[in-house]
Amino acid sequence: MSDNPFGFGLPPEEPENGDEGKEKGKGNQGGPANPFGFGGAGGADNPFAAMFGSLNPNDLGAAFQQLGQMLSYEGGPVNWDMAKQIARQTVAQGTADGTKDESVGPAERSAVEEAVRLADLWLDGVTSLPSGASTAVAWSRAEWVEATQPAWKELVDPVAERVGAAMGGVLPEEMQAMAGPLIGMMRSMGGAMFGQQIGQAVGVLAGEVVGSTDIGLPLGPAGKAALLPLNIEAFGKDLGVPKDEIRLYLALREAAHHRLFAHVPWLRSHLFGAVEGYARGIKVDTAKLEDAVGQLDVSNPEQLQEALQQGMFQPEDTPEQKAALARLETALALVEGWVDAVVHEAAKPRLTSADALRETLRRRRATGGPAEQTFATLIGLQLRPRRLRDASRLWASLTDARGVDGRDGLWEHPDMLPTASDLDDPDGFVHREQLDFSELDKMLGEAASRKDEPKDGPGAEGDDSKDDDGK
Repeated sequence: MSDNPFGFGLPPEEPENGDEGKEKGKGNQGGPANPFGFGGAGGADNPFAAMFGSLNPNDLGAAFQQLGQMLSYEGGPVNWDMAKQIARQTVAQGTADGTKDESVGPAERSAVEEAVRLADLWLDGVTSLPSGASTAVAWSRAEWVEATQPAWKELVDPVAERVGAAMGGVLPEEMQAMAGPLIGMMRSMGGAMFGQQIGQAVGVLAGEVVGSTDIGLPLGPAGKAALLPLNIEAFGKDLGVPKDEIRLYLALREAAHHRLFAHVPWLRSHLFGAVEGYARGIKVDTAKLEDAVGQLDVSNPEQLQEALQQGMFQPEDTPEQKAALARLETALALVEGWVDAVVHEAAKPRLTSADALRETLRRRRATGGPAEQTFATLIGLQLRPRRLRDASRLWASLTDARGVDGRDGLWEHPDMLPTASDLDDPDGFVHREQLDFSELDKMLGEAASRKDEPKDGPGAEGDDSKDDDGK
């Protein structure tokens, strides 16, 4: 688990050797090492420095307009208009290797549609879950930013709301009416800062993701399988694998995710609910917050920035958070493990590069690219590759022991799924008798029907066996 899950801790010290610092910053694609972190004042991570640093007179008007937007924002805990604007700007700047975003041409769109169609045909033979993708689309990075914003909003708002509420709750009740403008300004600034940092993180992430389900959650619209041709090309650059095979393997993963989320109706709410459960468990250090607010000069944005970077919103590691994160970690491992096992079963007989691509994606997880870093920073969770491998082995063992229908039937109810302890003892789970919830529901339904039926025999409604005297 990340020590500073929301990035509100102290920034790392700058190394004395400038080259060493550059080496450590490799792979960030122009973004901060901590995508949601509020870095040192005046640094590259500082949204105000980004706004006013290296400013020429011709840009002053735009800078003051952006500052006005920050101070006038009256929406939710995150300024999502600003987040989208920053994400689009980050995408437009391109990745560290100089790759610029570009529109997807007709040939690439057709290739993606064909790959997803073929992937669905292959998956039909290895899973009982039907296709979950009604359409297949090829997105540019900017299109990915636009399409995934509703899901990011659902993920981030509960966390930001809890932190934002703490900003307005540190003053005594009798003083809150008098301090209304101060509280409103702080919330506007907080929403803008969240928007700045989240927008930059999402923009960096858009330069790496290959589809809409890279982090194990459905970030795009339901039923729309999406691939990013530009990022797929970058992904396969040094693999020595034909581009068509890479596209098809990634289409298998995207289509498999969509089958799961389309036909396991409780799964999405279960995962997103765990994030909300984590947010409810946040405990803000109010003493530190009160002290910081008491010394705050709201006319000085840099001072608020410094207060944020000093960790006054550092969440405590509460039992509620631990429980929510454990539930989320296990569920995501099961999702990714199922997708890994099913895709491997479909690809292995057909693609010569199946093993190599599978291992490449596993290593990508293990090294913690921007996708994992963003998610870890958002809720303090790092998906452990060991858990993913354990989950994949468990699903493969279930296929051998119970067949495809028996394996996929476990998704009918959350109580039927393996637990974290089952990942430690997969053989024990595979050979354990499982309660069939569909049969139980059928039995309960039949019992309810019998209860509502009129009773037979003497005394039943409509029974004419009694004499005229009622005897």
